[in-house]
Amino acid sequence: MHVSAKVDYALRALLELAAASEQDKSKLTKADALAQAQQIPTKFLEGILSTLRNSGFLISQRGADGGYRLAMDPRDIHVADVMRALDGPIAAVRGERPEDLEYSGTAEHLRDVWVATRAALRSVLEVVTLEDILHGKLPKTVNKLLDTPGAWERR
Repeated sequence: MHVSAKVDYALRALLELAAASEQDKSKLTKADALAQAQQIPTKFLEGILSTLRNSGFLISQRGADGGYRLAMDPRDIHVADVMRALDGPIAAVRGERPEDLEYSGTAEHLRDVWVATRAALRSVLEVVTLEDILHGKLPKTVNKLLDTPGAWERR
């Protein structure tokens, strides 16, 4: 699985905003402060924040006192939703949905592998929220995967 820089940066910025919202839900944070806190290129982050705003994750305000804040509670923002907003479907094969693919001959059942892969990704990405990550309290099913032998091994 490939996680794009856009998704990685978006989640890191959203986590900064989630932490800020715990202190004050109406607090605005400037893009350059988010970029600095997570060592993200500011110009690249500004484009990401715009997409997140257009997707309903953020509220922004212009001006000297402007900035960004979450548009919803961190427990309602799932990793999968952020990924879809920035990069489209979680699991696509050559830009197509796995269930729409048709293979023949010896590859006839390859589509099943792609659909199962998407289901496995969803089982993590659709249950983990910003709040879970912020507080290091991942769902039990995700923690169980982390404890699986070989989970931390590079292959």
